[in-house]
Amino acid sequence: MTSLTDRAPAVTRRPARGTLPPLSRLGAYLLILLGAVLTIAPFYFMFVFATHPRDEIFQLPPPLWFGTNLDENYTSLMERTPFWRNLWNSTYLAVLTTATTMFFCTLGGFAFAMYDFKGKKPLFALLLATMLIPGTLNIVPFALIMQALGWIDQPRALWVPGMASAFGIFLMRQYIGSAIPKDLLEAARIDGATEFGIFRRIILPLSGPAMATLGLVTFVQSWNAFLGPLIIFRSAETFTAPLAIRALQGIANTDWGALMCGVALTVLPLLILFALASRQLIEGLTAGATKG
Repeated sequence: MTSLTDRAPAVTRRPARGTLPPLSRLGAYLLILLGAVLTIAPFYFMFVFATHPRDEIFQLPPPLWFGTNLDENYTSLMERTPFWRNLWNSTYLAVLTTATTMFFCTLGGFAFAMYDFKGKKPLFALLLATMLIPGTLNIVPFALIMQALGWIDQPRALWVPGMASAFGIFLMRQYIGSAIPKDLLEAARIDGATEFGIFRRIILPLSGPAMATLGLVTFVQSWNAFLGPLIIFRSAETFTAPLAIRALQGIANTDWGALMCGVALTVLPLLILFALASRQLIEGLTAGATKG
């Protein structure tokens, strides 16, 4: 006589929910590895080409390892441009723009998130609508306004208009409204705190992740800015690093070794910054996304 256990169908084990079969997992890892290689390859070749002369850069196949021409490329770069001065100009503008943007965008986001005032929704909608306007449409008005103010060839022509941005106010408003409870502000008011005291002692410390993200994005945008400095700056001494690199290019006599050396020196601070602040960037992008 057959027992019930003998007649029971065999139970097949299925992978736990959320896990991939080994073959699919291997394919996913290979895809991620391919994406990482494609992302890193331009930076690697940039540093490699900075150590080779022009003839070796354009040979086929291109050089795959570092050369011995770095000193010559660096000397040529310094002879053709005041590059360290240009790099300081980029640093000055990026730091000043980032600091002011973080402060004023957090202040604006705090107002939109925590206060109710007449015209709040239309004003916020108008603020978001400005993000839809292409930046190229502002070139002529921007140049005319800066010329009327006498700010041509002056760094303030870039960092003063960049003290706040619609994206920054939107980002900080979303974070503050979802991550900071209004009850905390009411308790501070009962204790006698002023509105600016609440902003300084509560909002700023608790908005650290979002401010770090906004600061990193703003710094990179300001560091890489090309069109704005191209309109404002006239002399080589006031050029930013991207303008100095562009000045190295000619129709037929471009020193590509020196140019790649300048690009490498310009990109290196950003790579270091990303390596140090990548964790804060991820936290700022994910924190406050959901309430709970």
